[in-house]
Amino acid sequence: MSQQESTPIVSKKLLFPFIIITSLFALWGIANDLTNPMVSAFKKVMPELSNLQASLVQSAFYFGYFFMALPAALFIRKFSYKSGIILGLSLYAIGAFMFYPAAAFENFNFFLISLWVITCGLSFLETTANPLILALGDKRTATQRLNLAQAFNPVGSLTGMIIAQVFVLSALRSDDYTAEAYSALGSEELAAVRENDLSVISFPYIALGVLVLIIMAVIIFTKIPKTPQEEKMSLSDSFAKLFANKNYLGGVVAQAACVGSQIMCWTFIFQYVDNLNATHGLDITATNYNVAAMILFLTGRWIGTGLMRKMNPSKVLAIFGFTGAVCAAGSILLPGMLGLLSLVSVSIFMSIMFPTIYGIALKDMGDEAKIGSAGLVMAIVGGAFMPPIQAAILDLGGDGFNDIAFLGYIPEVNLSFILPMICMLVVGTYGFRTIQKKKVA
Repeated sequence: MSQQESTPIVSKKLLFPFIIITSLFALWGIANDLTNPMVSAFKKVMPELSNLQASLVQSAFYFGYFFMALPAALFIRKFSYKSGIILGLSLYAIGAFMFYPAAAFENFNFFLISLWVITCGLSFLETTANPLILALGDKRTATQRLNLAQAFNPVGSLTGMIIAQVFVLSALRSDDYTAEAYSALGSEELAAVRENDLSVISFPYIALGVLVLIIMAVIIFTKIPKTPQEEKMSLSDSFAKLFANKNYLGGVVAQAACVGSQIMCWTFIFQYVDNLNATHGLDITATNYNVAAMILFLTGRWIGTGLMRKMNPSKVLAIFGFTGAVCAAGSILLPGMLGLLSLVSVSIFMSIMFPTIYGIALKDMGDEAKIGSAGLVMAIVGGAFMPPIQAAILDLGGDGFNDIAFLGYIPEVNLSFILPMICMLVVGTYGFRTIQKKKVA
């Protein structure tokens, strides 16, 4: 048995703090996957929005990560990880409660601001929790430990998906009408439907805000252990060291591609299914397949964590990245249900990417890891920029999903998944290159 295999991923004395911090991974998973279906939901409630405008839900949500990651890193560098967690949870709750006035004013831009505030809070949580998990134990098992903690993120994601389906999508009155019938409603009836549906959308976020406050109260009274003190360096030295680290810079690019692919696959599966229902005479529910994708994602995370006990994490990342690209290609080229199943299967290969890239990129760092963590969280902005590009592909021929047939049979919605395929190739290449560097070393 190798020394790495015999080293515990989490020691007994650090188990309780590990569990407390790991709960945060599930908490931001709920917000992420409660929000993904909202692109489709807002498009139904507000049909005047184009696909591109509706996709701004994701842009507002993920731009908060980019905006707040560096301030969060500077904050925890000056104060403490616990302070960063409490501030992050506070912003999370404020953004969630802002959904109440947003629904009251029926203002789409107000909803976008609310989502942005939520992710400013999530940025604090991710900038804090990821490096804290890496530090809670032996350095040799740091990447495995982060994969283990991140394995609970899909549990929150599944919860968010189920909440979105049961309490939002299935309760939208606007979904009971065809687009033509909905636009033909009288002004009073249309106003009543819109008021109902926007309240339906806002309620889960308000309830989530209450849950966040409860968890924050628990954390306030929980003692978070201090992490090992690294030698302090100036901020300019930290940036200089990071910009000279090609392994780290490659990790930032790979992280942006990783997050972008996740958000695109889990957001536009709804449009993919809508097109299948319309063109193949099917009657399937997109959320069921999104839940299946998340179960595969969770399964892949556990499998990947196990594989890393025996295999180089970079090798696992490369294999998962290139295989994910093949599955994404299948979602473009394969017709009907085969394409949908191929799209769902991408999730198992995306599963280990975020924490593995994180661990590889920050490996052997000292004090600059806090600022380095911010760069990797800022890379989540890939989830803000890439969905609008995919939505623009959907709008190439009009507001529908099958206005143009590429190569005679590929609709726009299928072609749009060329973006996740490219992202998977970027991640796989990063994994491959980091294997090569270790061999040279």
